[in-house]
Amino acid sequence: MLNDSQLKVFISNRESKCDECGEELGRHAWIVLRGDKGSACLTCEDMDHLVFLPSGDAALTRRSQKHSRLSAVVLKWSRARKRYERQGLLVENEALERAEHECEADAAQREIRRGQAELRRAELDEEYVKRFAARVREVFPNCPRGRESIIAEHACRKYSGRVGRSALAKALDEQAVRLAVTAHVRHAETNYDEFLLRMVERSDARAMVHDIVEEVLEQWESGNPLR
Repeated sequence: MLNDSQLKVFISNRESKCDECGEELGRHAWIVLRGDKGSACLTCEDMDHLVFLPSGDAALTRRSQKHSRLSAVVLKWSRARKRYERQGLLVENEALERAEHECEADAAQREIRRGQAELRRAELDEEYVKRFAARVREVFPNCPRGRESIIAEHACRKYSGRVGRSALAKALDEQAVRLAVTAHVRHAETNYDEFLLRMVERSDARAMVHDIVEEVLEQWESGNPLR
């Protein structure tokens, strides 16, 4: 995701010229826009020492940008999508090499994490999650948009022993749905987790947030949704 503080380099779609040195850059030139001062080539911007890292490897990109004292996002206009799209990153060569070494060092660990992520996705019965989410929206029509999917995914993981895996939940029983939503509200809308971290007894912590939970449930069920 781009932000205003990032330096940006554009790949032009038309004949370009550097407004500082006067060099004809041709089509597909890499330029920096200077607002009212026109455009400049990478040499005039003191960026010609940077190397290009194409998009595609998130870990390598993140680490290269972290280690590079100077970096710039490379963008190109997409005629089909009518917007600028990210092509990659310009970074210092030393930063790229350092990032490559780091990625090589923990490649096995990152592969394990990817495997774990695939297992988590496999735990989700997508069709069941969709039906459970729809039931959440039916029982609590005013819960914030998208929250029903979060609740369903958490409650319905296979092998979890969570409320969404019970027989009642699989029958989309209203009480099971309420239990799942209540658990979500307790964790997401109150200080319940903070109380647990302070070693407050679970029953006491639940009692301390009970009124807030009930208020949120009432609003999600029949009143105006909380934002």
